Amino acid sequence: MDRRKFIRTGTAAVAAGTIAAPSLLIAATTGGSQTKPTTGGSQTMPTTGGSQTKPSTGSSQAMPTTKEAFPSGFSSETGKAGKEDLLFRFLGTGAADWNGLDERGEQRRLSSVLVDGRILLDFTQSDADMLPKGFRKADAVFYTHSHYDHYDPKAELEHIHAKVVYVGETWLERAREDFRKASEQLGKPAPEVRGLSVGQSEVVGEITVTALPANHATGDDNELTLMFLVEKGPVRVLYATDTGGIPARAARIAGIDAHIPEGRPITGLVMEATMGIDFDEDFRIFTHSSVGTVLRTSDVLLSTGRLKAPKGQPVYLTHMARTLHGTQAELDARLPSPLRAAFDGLEVIFRID
Repeated sequence: MDRRKFIRTGTAAVAAGTIAAPSLLIAATTGGSQTKPTTGGSQTMPTTGGSQTKPSTGSSQAMPTTKEAFPSGFSSETGKAGKEDLLFRFLGTGAADWNGLDERGEQRRLSSVLVDGRILLDFTQSDADMLPKGFRKADAVFYTHSHYDHYDPKAELEHIHAKVVYVGETWLERAREDFRKASEQLGKPAPEVRGLSVGQSEVVGEITVTALPANHATGDDNELTLMFLVEKGPVRVLYATDTGGIPARAARIAGIDAHIPEGRPITGLVMEATMGIDFDEDFRIFTHSSVGTVLRTSDVLLSTGRLKAPKGQPVYLTHMARTLHGTQAELDARLPSPLRAAFDGLEVIFRID
């Protein structure tokens, strides 16, 4: 489907069954609320038409999805990563409403990425079985925000063993207390917990991670949520989750605001698509993005030269809600270029031409 037509049709096309089978895309409702615990307090989140529970650490996991299960011809998913390339391993690609296998026999763990085998962008217990074989410890963990589907101190202490973790400076003291308690409970040493301010960059080996402001909110009104610009040499990848679009300040700091002549283009984009194919009346519109949002964003970045990706490298979707998306096979068949739905276990090599 032509991308412009895709944007215009939106929810109407979904309802008519022209984009995805209606039996496998379930629209969300806002008929109730539910309290979900976090490690730093409590928060109230609307339900999506059914009861939800926080993923248990002992629940059975589905067999990992593999490249062989969903083969592709994308250049970023072939070959081996070189020393100058940036390797993303998607440990989880799901939003908060995933909790094990769904009714279709598919599973998405909670959103997390392992970068070059040494840096984590978010991590929860649900992602542990997707760590590569032989993984022992990470150099650092960068948390976008404190929602339980992104942030789990106990899981970090049990599986990641990093010496340092980074959180937004607006909730630094709360995070330090969370890790202190987790350390006491597990009898494991706590990492150093450092705060990040907007625009601050941290260098870990050959990789630079810059904190950018996201359009999202938690139960703490003072908490500023983040997304990250990940750079390795000339490779610049924007990892944007959770966020409703890309805020102007984030675009300016990253160098992709077309109003700034001296800006720097990114070479890769990973963006959340929680809301599926334009569920524009869904309550998550204030803090999340839809497939249409990502498509519009990538169109603007490509047309203004602020996204310069190698030929054959798509824009990757992550943080997909169980109730608002079809199966991986449906997404592979229906998503318009340049979009590609990431899946758990997918390894992507970000390069430059």
